[in-house]
Amino acid sequence: MLPPDPEDPAVPSEPAGPAATGSDDAADAEGLAAAEALARARARARSKGLRPGLRPRRRAKDVPGGRRAGRDPQTLGDQIDRFVAERGWNADVAVGSVIGRWPAIVGPDISAHCRPTDFVEGVLVVRADSTAWATQLRLLESTLMSRLAEEVGEGTVVQLRVVGPSAPTWSRGRHRVQDGRGPRDTYG
Repeated sequence: MLPPDPEDPAVPSEPAGPAATGSDDAADAEGLAAAEALARARARARSKGLRPGLRPRRRAKDVPGGRRAGRDPQTLGDQIDRFVAERGWNADVAVGSVIGRWPAIVGPDISAHCRPTDFVEGVLVVRADSTAWATQLRLLESTLMSRLAEEVGEGTVVQLRVVGPSAPTWSRGRHRVQDGRGPRDTYG
């Protein structure tokens, strides 16, 4: 059994009051036993590093900035950006966003007559509704490339390939003419 702590205010150094006169020995013995039990509990707490009766000390992990790196809550957008960057998908995601925002990038007039269809190894393929619009897009290629560089970064889209409308082939079938000039601009 540990001796009571002399600095502990719960352990009386000398009995005082009506119990000191000896009138109530049973109450005095109970009070002394309770004080000894409290002193033992406090001594055990101190041996475990606890400080009874005082505010607990903050541990390093509870202090802001003291946590391990990466343990703080982060926004979903930051987590997705890190996920995409770790896998090397930045260029693909950027071009995917261009395809999704095509009307806002090129404007409503151009987007009404053409749409991006494919992106492979830096080449963005745009399909036009007619051969006239395909020609117009070829003339606007430098302007479109600079606008795409602003949106997705320089070097992501290295070439813009404009294709006209798809037409059936006339090289076979009963409507074929030997050494003919072909359909010309039938579908545009």
